[in-house]
Amino acid sequence: MAKAGETRQRMLASAVELLRERGTRGTSIDAVLAHSGAPRGSVYHHFPGGRAELITAAVRQAGDYIGSLFEAVAEDGDIRTGLELFARFWKQALVESDYRAGCPVVALTVDGHDEIPQSTATVSEIFQRWHRASVLLLERHGYEPARAKRLATLAVSSVEGAIILCRAERSVEPLDEVVTELLAFLES
Repeated sequence: MAKAGETRQRMLASAVELLRERGTRGTSIDAVLAHSGAPRGSVYHHFPGGRAELITAAVRQAGDYIGSLFEAVAEDGDIRTGLELFARFWKQALVESDYRAGCPVVALTVDGHDEIPQSTATVSEIFQRWHRASVLLLERHGYEPARAKRLATLAVSSVEGAIILCRAERSVEPLDEVVTELLAFLES
C-alpha cells in the first residue's frame, strides 16, 4: 500500500507531466488521477483546494526543481556549464516525450490566469527566482549588475522560446542554436 506522501508525490509528478504536454486547461483532476493511478479520494485529502491547488503545487514543484539547478550553477558553476546543463535537461525531456513536453511554468503562465487566480503570482515568483540565479551567475563572471539583469532576461527568454520552437519543429536544433549563440555572446 502506498504511503500518503507517495500518493501525493505521484499526483504532483503526473500533474507536471500533463501540464507540460497538455497545458493548464488540459490538466483535469480526472486526467491526473488516471495518469497517477491515485484513488479519487486522494485529491481532496492532499489538495483540499482542488484542481487549482494541485496545479499550483505541481508548477511550484517543477519551478523549484529548475530553480535549484539554476542556483547550484550560480553558486559553483560557470556560464557554459549552466546553459549546457539546462539545454541537456530540456533536450532529454523533449526527445523522451516525442516533443510534447514544454515548460509547466509557461503552461500556467499562458492559460492559467482565468482559472487559477493565484497563477500570476506563482509564475512570477518562479521566473524571478530563475532570473535572480541567472543574474548572480553573470555577476560572478564580471558583468555589472544592470547588464547582468538584462542578459539574464535575454537568456531565460531565449531558452524558453527555443523550447517552443523545438516542439513546433520536432527537433532540438532551435535549442542548440540558441545555446550556441548565447554562449558565444556571453563568453566574448
